[in-house]
Amino acid sequence: MRHELLTEYLEAVEQAVTALANGYVEQYQEEWLTPARINLRIRVRLASGGLLEINEAVIVESGALVCLGYRYHCQDAQNRLIFRYDNTPHFPDLPSFPHHKHLPDHVIATEKPMVLRAIAECGGLSL
Repeated sequence: MRHELLTEYLEAVEQAVTALANGYVEQYQEEWLTPARINLRIRVRLASGGLLEINEAVIVESGALVCLGYRYHCQDAQNRLIFRYDNTPHFPDLPSFPHHKHLPDHVIATEKPMVLRAIAECGGLSL
């Protein structure tokens, strides 16, 4: 039986993605590896020609959702980076290591954003 926390989380993400008035879903893939672990892959094409890609591995641990890995990538119609949040451990000197945000010309320290915030940020919405 699938864990209720993951089911609710996936429903919230799907609602946020489908609510984007300025884009459409090219790919939406939920992969249930166990009842308490999922991989999520989403591609949203924005009306501007830009792209939002979401990749996450999420588990339920001690009654809470834990993100094992994530990448929230947003680019414009010319394939130029707008931002990418991820936790790939390649900036060990940042105080938020391994979490960080890539911008067009530099990388900044940041905590992991909620996926709903990344969707809104790339979609030009406000929360």
